[in-house]
Amino acid sequence: MTTVVTSGVFPTTTPAISPVDGLGTADVRWGSSGSQSGYQFRGSAADVQLDGTEFVVGTFVHRNLPTNVSPSQFNVMLAVNVMFEDGSTTDLNFAFHHNETPNSTGSSPVDDDLVDLQEFIHPQPVTIDGKQYKAVLSGFKRGGRIVRQFRSPEGGVNFAEVVCMFTFDEPDVIISDLHYLGNGTGQPDEYIEIFNKGGAPQDLTGWVVESKPTGHAYAFPPGTVIQPGQRYRVYTNEVRQESGGFSFGSSEEVWRDEGGIGRLVHDGFVVDQHPYLDRGFNKTATP
Repeated sequence: MTTVVTSGVFPTTTPAISPVDGLGTADVRWGSSGSQSGYQFRGSAADVQLDGTEFVVGTFVHRNLPTNVSPSQFNVMLAVNVMFEDGSTTDLNFAFHHNETPNSTGSSPVDDDLVDLQEFIHPQPVTIDGKQYKAVLSGFKRGGRIVRQFRSPEGGVNFAEVVCMFTFDEPDVIISDLHYLGNGTGQPDEYIEIFNKGGAPQDLTGWVVESKPTGHAYAFPPGTVIQPGQRYRVYTNEVRQESGGFSFGSSEEVWRDEGGIGRLVHDGFVVDQHPYLDRGFNKTATP
């Protein structure tokens, strides 16, 4: 584990936008004077595990006011300086894709602005204590969930934590969450979530998610690839494209409310498992 302190600036946009102020600082604004939108980056201090464990690298702030800028879609580059406890530093460079959606005109509704992370992996390795790691952005953390697209309502100041990790240059897929208390008949919104905390993509062809003891199983379709820092969810009976679009397609409960275990299996090998309510290993539990 190491301790880091971060700071950041927005050096450029691509393509260049006009009007714009504050490039090269931690507070960039665009649009007409008196009604400017823009980004701010607030650094942080964090204890960091060097095993793919996520940490908050800083806070992203979007001041979203009705404004006009040309072009309306562009990339904003972020340069994050990371200082380690031994005084050494490294710079990480990522890109945010901004969509300045049309402002309200007359009776037309106001659309949220959209911010997507374009660069998830810093292109150069980071050397810490003589070892090389990859720096990967997992996404924006809001309401306890990490997402890769930030929806920013018009007319307000909107926040999200930016989550990063240092990891080795190889895939490392785990079960990161299991939501077993769903709503409605058959609890269709239950899900199991898998996460690639490694620094390389993983082909999931032939990988299977299993639910014990209900016996439900889901095999990922051929060609399914999970990227570094990416999360997929397999829902009981819903299809949510923002989470990969995977579903057991079951009208019955997949994850028992009384407890059970989720498994991620490849070629008969249990890659990871996630017991909940101790039912996965509690031998006295009623099956």
